[in-house]
Amino acid sequence: MSLLSLLEMQGRVAVVAGGAGAIGAAVCGRLRECGATVFCLDRPGRMAPEGTTFLACDVADEAAVAGAVAEVDRLSGRLDIVVHAAGITRDARLWKASAEDWNQVMSTNLTSAFHLLHAAVPIMRRTGGGAVVLISSINGERGKIGLSSYSASKAGLNALARTAAREVGVFGIRVNALAPGWITTPMTASLPDEFHQRAADESALGRVGEPDDVARAAVFLVCDLSRHVTGQVIRVDGGQLIG
Repeated sequence: MSLLSLLEMQGRVAVVAGGAGAIGAAVCGRLRECGATVFCLDRPGRMAPEGTTFLACDVADEAAVAGAVAEVDRLSGRLDIVVHAAGITRDARLWKASAEDWNQVMSTNLTSAFHLLHAAVPIMRRTGGGAVVLISSINGERGKIGLSSYSASKAGLNALARTAAREVGVFGIRVNALAPGWITTPMTASLPDEFHQRAADESALGRVGEPDDVARAAVFLVCDLSRHVTGQVIRVDGGQLIG
């Protein structure tokens, strides 16, 4: 089997939760480039990436996620690839953070991933397996001042990926997490330039990442190049967290 054929996704069906965001849209584009049929799940009113089928869905709503995934099954009859790229942050020191903000971050970043897997795994089992990628963060490994809820939610994604990998591997389903460092997105663009420069200085490559850096790694984890890789948390951080 040729190297290029291992990247081939013709006939495969993918769901990208948070697919209208910067990283999610990059993932959608790369999956389409490889031949996959891509469904984008995101909030009503968001702009769907070109060539995807948009399903309006609040990913924190269990019923909405279940309905969207069922619609993918109805339209396509299968589900091969699941990418969870939904995420928000509510920056505040621990003692200044509100319970409402904590719950919102957890619902969007972590609980939504459970809803997505809960709905998707039965279809993937029925149709012969597949691959799941949860977009985490290096801050789920190291913690970060002002990001207690965000860091905790991303650490939870890492644990969810490892546990799910053990539970569903027997069905031919692989589950991995990607942990980006600083990626240039609208979320990070709003932060002071000094934080951007600090992240670049921390990186072994001397630069920060782009959404496509994460998308390329996601493609690796859902294609046949990584057929024996599961339960891993892979950093996409330019060496920012080498230690």
